[in-house]
Amino acid sequence: MVTIKDVAKASGVSPSTVSRVIANNPRISQDTKKKVRKAMKDLGYHPNINARNLVAKSTKAIGVIMPSSANKALQNPFFPEILRGIGSVIHDLEYSMYLSTGETEKEILSEVQRMVYGSYVDGVILLYSRIDDKVTSFLMELDFPFVIVGKPYENENVITHVDNDNYKAGKEITEHLIQMGHRRIGFIGGSRDLFVTRDRENGYLAALEEAGIEDNNSYKIHTEFLESGGREAVEHLLSLTTKPTGLVVSDDLISLGILSMLDKNGIRIPQDISIVSFNNVYLSEITRPALTTVDIQIQELGAQSAKAIIEKAQNRNEPCKRIIIPHKIVYRDSVSKLS
Repeated sequence: MVTIKDVAKASGVSPSTVSRVIANNPRISQDTKKKVRKAMKDLGYHPNINARNLVAKSTKAIGVIMPSSANKALQNPFFPEILRGIGSVIHDLEYSMYLSTGETEKEILSEVQRMVYGSYVDGVILLYSRIDDKVTSFLMELDFPFVIVGKPYENENVITHVDNDNYKAGKEITEHLIQMGHRRIGFIGGSRDLFVTRDRENGYLAALEEAGIEDNNSYKIHTEFLESGGREAVEHLLSLTTKPTGLVVSDDLISLGILSMLDKNGIRIPQDISIVSFNNVYLSEITRPALTTVDIQIQELGAQSAKAIIEKAQNRNEPCKRIIIPHKIVYRDSVSKLS
């Protein structure tokens, strides 16, 4: 078994310096911290969480993990908004926040392991729910406090999660297009690995089926939750012989890319094509035309996830909860009625 002495020897410092690096002591230089952490990683050394916690009791910090790199995720207004909701709660309770910045799934997992093994945080909020997610598996194996924003892939009854009813929201927003006379309705969503996309798409399909509208595979596209994703989706739709008259888009940021691309191609919204969307980020109201979208109360998702993780961190026996945040449709100018 690798000990602090082994790490000290490998990095050329004293065992007490290694202990201070583990405790993230601000008096230790960044160069020394890097050297010691590299030795810890190379040797496969992880501090004893239980022993450290007996001393530290609580770090008064929460780890917040995004589905992709911070650079990419923060391009989507959903994430700053949910961080505001989390921040409003943890700051009131005098907690601080560690935000993940890993570029790849492997890097994100490594960052979470460092947060947990180094006892830097009391609990973790995952701002996504993905199929076969290694971070979720790791946190479950260690029985470390965590909360998911979204619906867990497995073990739904033993993982605390904060979510909207995305299936119901997907169905309702699609029914709005159907009520406005649309029969050729496309769906543009994010990655199918993400549960939020699957639920919204399944709601869309259920609305089509109830209305007796055939599901057309060429009308369904999956892309990134970025403005560039919307532009790619439009290129595909414009290549179709029979184009949809309405689009259900699973994220406002993708919608903004679609609006801009359609405008460049001389296609008018809502006269030529109607668009409905999800999330009700602030940009959806100020864009032209303003988007009809599902308000999922992003800040409330963040606030409730923060309350739930602090409860779990303070009491490991806190029972698991499923917290559903209500949604509503905000009707604006991006849908026209077909005769």
